[in-house]
Amino acid sequence: MASLRHWFDWLPAPLASITLLIAAALIALLFSRIVTDAIPRLPGLRRITLIHSIIGRLRTNIRLLLMLIAASAALPAATGFTTPTLHMLGKIFAFLAILVFGFGVIKAFRFATDTYLDRITAKDPTDDIRTRSHQTQIRVLRRLIEITFGVITTAAALTVFNSVRQYGVSLFASAGAASLIVGLSARPALSNLIAGIQIAITQPIRMEDMLILNGDWAWVEEINATYVVLRTWDRRRYIVPISYFLENPFQNWTHSSPSLIASLFLWLDYQTPMDRLREIFHEELSHCPDWDGDKSSVDCQIADSNAQVISIRIIAGAADAGRMWNLTCDLRERLLARLRQEMPECLPRGRTAIVSNAPNEAPWPNELISPPVNRPDTGPYKGPDIKTPARA
Repeated sequence: MASLRHWFDWLPAPLASITLLIAAALIALLFSRIVTDAIPRLPGLRRITLIHSIIGRLRTNIRLLLMLIAASAALPAATGFTTPTLHMLGKIFAFLAILVFGFGVIKAFRFATDTYLDRITAKDPTDDIRTRSHQTQIRVLRRLIEITFGVITTAAALTVFNSVRQYGVSLFASAGAASLIVGLSARPALSNLIAGIQIAITQPIRMEDMLILNGDWAWVEEINATYVVLRTWDRRRYIVPISYFLENPFQNWTHSSPSLIASLFLWLDYQTPMDRLREIFHEELSHCPDWDGDKSSVDCQIADSNAQVISIRIIAGAADAGRMWNLTCDLRERLLARLRQEMPECLPRGRTAIVSNAPNEAPWPNELISPPVNRPDTGPYKGPDIKTPARA
């Protein structure tokens, strides 16, 4: 560096020192460009895509760090500066080097976790709970580690300057009331950070879990350190504090397994033959592409009845929430089409009849009454052999 300094003796001393620092930084930049461009082209490393990706992600940090190191190394030869100026430049270079190195480590850590997440996702593209558990843990803990390391890096960089370090120490030592107010104001953020750690460990929710929030279907799209992003079926987004999932009850339809049971109800007439309806149901279910094929979860039963209709409950299994919804709609369409074509008498309809108090008079209109019933042959209402329908 001293010999390089002599190249600029023809310049004024301060300008020569500035030129020396710039020249040292440019030489380091040229060297770093050669290194970052040459390493991926080495014969043994050409086919390793990981090396290319790491260097591409950290190229800027590597070059900046080498430039700062070179400029710091050239400071003793910069005799054109006064001693206080040299001391201040050294602290500035150290400050910037700590920041570049710290945030470079954060970028490398994020790249490593992204690579791992992509690998486990590509290994098993199906909806696997174990894969989603790993994704949730890594994403939440990664953000916490990044925030923590970022704070540590910034604090370490600030300690280079004595004035800032002393100011921070005196602030936290003397301002007891201020620190109390700051602590109280930061309580929600701290509670959310702690809740994020609990979410990562206990996992009441995971990435791409299916939740019910305010009556909406929503998928967990993103889990951050302090909040969760939920995506609804119509592409709206809920931004929910992460502590909400530890303090409030909610429905998680895919907590233990992504498979769900589709349930639909049909309101039909009392004349519906259940045996034939079950045959039609099984025939149409076998043609539904969203059915998971599990016959143990298939059933067709009369769930309820009232004065007008009976309620038929039909259930069948599906692989996930989306297929469950599609299976419900598909089955409803298929069954209603078959009922209209083959058994229209099963569809519900209203009936109105005028029934006389006289036992010998039939209700009117008789053709609208179904099914007809016979009057009892004995009792106070015995009459001629007239088939009168039941009171509607």
